[in-house]
Amino acid sequence: MTETTPAALPDIPPEETQRVMRTLLMGMPWVGQAVYAMAKTGVPDALAAGPLPVGELAEQVGADPDALYRFCRALGALGLMEETAPKVIGLTPGGHLLRSNAPGALRHFAIVNGEESFRAWSEVLHSLRTGRSAFEKVYGTDHFSYMAEHPEAAESFNAMAGSGTAPAVLERCAFSGAEVIADVGGATGVVLASMLARHAEARGILQDLPQAVADAPEVLRKEGVEDRCRIVGGSFFDEVVPGADVYVLCRVVHDWGDADALRLLARVREAMKPDSRLVVVDNMIPPGPGFHPGKLADLQMLVILGGRERSLPECKELLERAGFRVVAEHLPEGPGPRGETAVEAVPA
Repeated sequence: MTETTPAALPDIPPEETQRVMRTLLMGMPWVGQAVYAMAKTGVPDALAAGPLPVGELAEQVGADPDALYRFCRALGALGLMEETAPKVIGLTPGGHLLRSNAPGALRHFAIVNGEESFRAWSEVLHSLRTGRSAFEKVYGTDHFSYMAEHPEAAESFNAMAGSGTAPAVLERCAFSGAEVIADVGGATGVVLASMLARHAEARGILQDLPQAVADAPEVLRKEGVEDRCRIVGGSFFDEVVPGADVYVLCRVVHDWGDADALRLLARVREAMKPDSRLVVVDNMIPPGPGFHPGKLADLQMLVILGGRERSLPECKELLERAGFRVVAEHLPEGPGPRGETAVEAVPA
């Protein structure tokens, strides 16, 4: 009889690896929901002018003073708040991003991801096992239909879209000479306003669902381009406004799985003139095993929308299947709004 030895036990992860893993698990949901609670109650807005005693702050936002102090202390440990004197709370630069009107504000991002999206993630196993949206399982309908029936949720979602910035990569795309630029699925018009500001000779068309474009007039007016822009409230799955020289799908295609994305691209293809151009912008996943925010955003697309973040080859393949020929690619230059990829295509 041959003597055998037991398999070696796996090495115990070093202390630092355990610490990192524990921190990641604590952030799920502790950190996100703590930030959500501060944003929702308006604590950062109340602190916009400077630090306040926690009792005064609690009275302003309608919170229990002791609980509020504990939340602020925790967010101080994350570098978002600071205790400038005993139980006097102020904001750090990161905390200012949670104010309503701060440049690059993330308040509505925190609120959207702390409410409907957070509850949808409780059914994440549904997405893992079926490849379908967990949001639909929780709410009995898709995300955009839910928004149409729940104005408060839609207001937060549209405010999140409207507080974003235009992707820097659009500055490298071919818009010169375009008389009409159509931003399809452009929500409040932030991206279109940016393009029209750079191309004074062009007119714009903004198309999205009626609830999505409700705040667009004010956004376009603030940027001084409202007189050059036509707003169309309607589903791009029904029809895309015809006749533009350039069609832009910015942060739109990733909302949809391949079947729906092909339906959308077919509608755009039908609307285009023979010499029109399509520009698709998304946070495309680069090759390789390293960290990229698109890999996590891809899970959000799956769980909430049933969509997906694609790689550049996947995007190009999708466009070819929809009857387009890719003529230019613009790779990202850095993180944030400089981390997105643009693909230009023409009818094949």
